[in-house]
Amino acid sequence: MNPGRWVTNLLGKPAMGGEQSNSAVAQYDSAHIALREVIARLVPGTQLRDGIDRILLARTGALVVLGYDEPVERICDGGFELDIEFSPMRLRELSKMDGAVVLSGDGARIRRANVHLVPDPALPTVETGTRHKAAERTAAQTGFPVISVSRSTGIVTVYLGGLRHLVQPSQSILSRANQAMGTLERYRSRLDETTRLLSIVELEDFTTLRDVLSALHCLELVRRVAREIDSDVGELGVDGRQLALQLAELVGETDTLRRLLVRDYLRKCPVDDASVDVALAELDALLEVELLDLANLGPALGFPATLEALDTAVGPRGYRLLAEIPRVSLSSVESVVAVYGSLSSLLSATAGELETLDGMDSQLARQIREGLSRLAESGGV
Repeated sequence: MNPGRWVTNLLGKPAMGGEQSNSAVAQYDSAHIALREVIARLVPGTQLRDGIDRILLARTGALVVLGYDEPVERICDGGFELDIEFSPMRLRELSKMDGAVVLSGDGARIRRANVHLVPDPALPTVETGTRHKAAERTAAQTGFPVISVSRSTGIVTVYLGGLRHLVQPSQSILSRANQAMGTLERYRSRLDETTRLLSIVELEDFTTLRDVLSALHCLELVRRVAREIDSDVGELGVDGRQLALQLAELVGETDTLRRLLVRDYLRKCPVDDASVDVALAELDALLEVELLDLANLGPALGFPATLEALDTAVGPRGYRLLAEIPRVSLSSVESVVAVYGSLSSLLSATAGELETLDGMDSQLARQIREGLSRLAESGGV
């Protein structure tokens, strides 16, 4: 397996090329969204998770189908119909029998219990145990999620379509997420320092593409680690509340900063939301190994992916620094940049000149002029 394919799989995306890749990635993302919705029903604090935890404590094992319709009915053999309200205690007691428990689609009612599932044996499966084979094939045949709880190992597995997901204990997820949080803190610190240095060279009009891509690189690292932690937070349920607060504090307005940075340096003119969205999508599509080389970030902004291009002199339009001035709205920033076009031109403008712009009053013009002056005097901090 080549490194690019390894990293693609690590990120949870199918490794393909061309038009087939776009279709495959769309299908894959759709399937994973559906799987995450199922996992959200199993996080700590939910009734279904409570029932699963009780089964684990009783060491009985279980097979639970989250949906009931005619196709499910056709593969059900034996057992008995109930149609009673769901409760964690009832799920645990019914799971003491060897058969599967079938719930309604919303999980609010238990429809059948002690059922022997007989899915199509021709359906492929990577599992070896009888319970897990039945779970994977039932999920593939019916389209409903199926949960398997192993009696011997206590492993909880969710099957949906061709996907499988291991439901891990909160302690394991927290341990992994805390390690990732330490990494995120280091990346955030690097981002703050890099953007500070970028502000200095912008105000001095000595910006190179390397300065811009260094900040953009840090932003990408922060976003990707944050995305992993966010996934863990979603799986932790009520156990992840403190982690969620830490994550929100560290991530802050990085999405807005990323968008403003692209607006400042995108070569395409004029810059509009559609072109910014395209550039951001290109950055999202970069693999982890591609982020190791700053030059690979250049094409998203319209620059060649060469080492020579990194020393290209560039100038910001002024979106990012203007947005740092208190009480200056994005619409005001847009109108100012539309007239002056670059930060260097804007820095030489007086408050009186700014006041002549459409929609600009004397107070706002003075705030912008004084705000830029303070940034220049403080070195962009």
